Amino acid sequence: MNEHLRGGFGLAKAVVILLLVSAPTVFAQTSQEHVHQMAHSVMPFDMEKTVHIFQMTESGGVQQVIAKDAHADDQIALIQQHLKHEAERFQHGDFADPATLHGADMPGLQDLRVGTSAIKISYEALPAGAEITFETTDLHLITAIHRWFGAQLSEHGADAKAK
Repeated sequence: MNEHLRGGFGLAKAVVILLLVSAPTVFAQTSQEHVHQMAHSVMPFDMEKTVHIFQMTESGGVQQVIAKDAHADDQIALIQQHLKHEAERFQHGDFADPATLHGADMPGLQDLRVGTSAIKISYEALPAGAEITFETTDLHLITAIHRWFGAQLSEHGADAKAK
């Protein structure tokens, strides 16, 4: 009977190892994969049908979301609705959506929350999407915007580019 138990445990170990080796790797997920998979919980548009463009400027930066298909009216409307809403929230120091997607310790984010009153944040609809402009004369906040943009560029991966 003892040998039956040992043989059973050996078989169980083999099955567990086989399952672990053949199962999709759910635990080893890059931050880019995480952002791409979680984006739908924060952004209503399809990440695969859009591109995020981050332009760092001397006074802050410009973030654009553009539909890859300039005739995708549904995606364009979702982009415009979302960025308008985000710009309004950002003006009040509410950066909850980026924190949800990228983490609360995202570079630059805490400085932006605290310094919002010194940043002019404006929204503009574009023919194929929309943009949010961040402007300030505070060097510390300009650096925070650049760090924040850099983190988004890194974590959005193929869904983003610098301008």
